[in-house]
Amino acid sequence: MAVAALALNQQLLCFSYPKMRAKSRPWFPQKTTLLNSQKKPHIFIISCSSSPTSQSPEANVQTAESCVNLGLSLFSKGRVKDALVQFETALSLDPNLVEAQAALYNKACCHAYQGEAKKAAECLRTALRDYNLKFGTILNDPDLASLRASPEFKELQEEARLGGEDIGYSFRRDLKLISEVQAPFRGVRRFFYVAFSAAAGISLLFTVPRLFRAIKGGDGAPDIWETVGNAGINIGGIIVLVALFFWDNKKEEEQLAQISRNETLSRLPLCLSTNRIVELVQLRDTVRPVILAGKKESVSSALQKAERFRTELLRRGVLLVPVIWGEGRTPQVEKKGFGVSKKAATALPSIGEDFEKRAQSITAKSKLKAEIRFKAEVVSPEEWERWIRDQQESEGVTPGEDVYIILRLDGRVRRSGKGMPDWSQIVQELPPMEALLSKLER
Repeated sequence: MAVAALALNQQLLCFSYPKMRAKSRPWFPQKTTLLNSQKKPHIFIISCSSSPTSQSPEANVQTAESCVNLGLSLFSKGRVKDALVQFETALSLDPNLVEAQAALYNKACCHAYQGEAKKAAECLRTALRDYNLKFGTILNDPDLASLRASPEFKELQEEARLGGEDIGYSFRRDLKLISEVQAPFRGVRRFFYVAFSAAAGISLLFTVPRLFRAIKGGDGAPDIWETVGNAGINIGGIIVLVALFFWDNKKEEEQLAQISRNETLSRLPLCLSTNRIVELVQLRDTVRPVILAGKKESVSSALQKAERFRTELLRRGVLLVPVIWGEGRTPQVEKKGFGVSKKAATALPSIGEDFEKRAQSITAKSKLKAEIRFKAEVVSPEEWERWIRDQQESEGVTPGEDVYIILRLDGRVRRSGKGMPDWSQIVQELPPMEALLSKLER
């Protein structure tokens, strides 16, 4: 969660790259979208005094900025309720857009920390609608992990995907941009659907009077069967084209929902064998995660069977990710303010950067390859369970059944199935990492 230094007298504008957990940090969420193509420095305020002994009367005046800073300071000391009061006070002091966004976002994190998911979701809904908060920030912040595992967050994410006056359209616009990249001819198809429907409609307008004349008969009347045939063709064409238009819209909504789930999946954390915590997106182009979700007995049995094919599976970049239903345990994280620790933050890529750019560092990838083994443990298992259950619902599978999900090297879902996987079949299906097909998959 974004934070800032306490305000004194003189204001210095400093530039910082996204969200490194240092002592002086921006207190408003980083503004990024799903499709940022490059790192963008953001501006935050570090205040300092020219004289440690002199203070102007304005220094003691309560402002929205000072309340937010004080609230963050109180939270870092574990005084969450007092911090919440300060954020609420900031909202009552006529804050500007950035201050209001910061106060609402930090207030939501306080509610999430206290287990008040409904209040946290309402704060974020207001920030999304009125203060241009980016949904990607919510997906990334570890302080909102408990909220992301709640039904309230699922409802909030669905609202953001659909867009509307109550929540804004920024997240939906980002999703549609990705959708257009994946399906570049959808707009062209829709244009032809509309154009041909309009042409058929105009033709039908001219055909209907001819049909009446044909039915009435008389000299010069058109052939009735020919006229009926023309009218039938126009009507049938309109029906087919309209049906195709709505079918395409339905497919787009399904694609947007899948993109939203992929976005959530990419931010889920894993703990490698070296106890290093990484986001799933950091493993792109490096491994093919195989998620095994189910009862403890089923998952344990699948892991034992996988050991027989360990060498071949490692050649294919398989990383086993077991998720046991109902046995999620929330890791105890030392709280020193909002967000992860400075040490953890320096090990992770910054929030909200473009997916491809987040995994471009050759040095970081070489270190990851050295740390990756055959199996990884999930962090924040409640979030993993919620994502898997959403994926099950989208594929018509009863939530809670034993399932496996195989991911591609690029992080997307390759395929999934009920029960536990047949490892011999997976060995035959997946190409080795050095094969041409694996290079094309990246």
